[in-house]
Amino acid sequence: MANTSEGNYTNNKITINKYVDQADGLKSIDAITESIGIRQTVDGKSICLDFMNVEEVIERVDPQGKDFLQINLTDGKKILLTSKLIGFKPLACKGLDMDKLPKVVTTPDLISVFEAIEETIGNDAASIIEVDVLKKVFRSVINGGEEIGFNLDNEKTWLGQIDSLRNKFIA
Repeated sequence: MANTSEGNYTNNKITINKYVDQADGLKSIDAITESIGIRQTVDGKSICLDFMNVEEVIERVDPQGKDFLQINLTDGKKILLTSKLIGFKPLACKGLDMDKLPKVVTTPDLISVFEAIEETIGNDAASIIEVDVLKKVFRSVINGGEEIGFNLDNEKTWLGQIDSLRNKFIA
């Protein structure tokens, strides 16, 4: 039984390393025997993936015919590696209908949500409820990203900017 586990570990490691090496928008950083750091070139965000925490790696194809990896972790979390991005599940947030969110998000989605908040605040007919829902979406993406290992401390400060913007438009 130990050989099967060791074989899976080795196969998972080879599959992930090979995929990252061939991906256009992903770079391997700080790769050591037990783990690999993966950086997205689009925004410079990175995670460290410990191969011991990888339960299963599934090679998949999206509806457009592009290959990606689904990485199932031993703690039940999942990570998707596409040729350019690291995808993850947004975390549930109290008062947010998760069925209305995509099942998988990426760190660049934070920019889109922030821009939607800015636009909503700048709209004369903007409702406080709409802004609050968008803030919950933002937190959901932040929390999901942090759960898989992204450092999103800088992006968390954007919420303070949102409140400053809101106060400018209210005044």
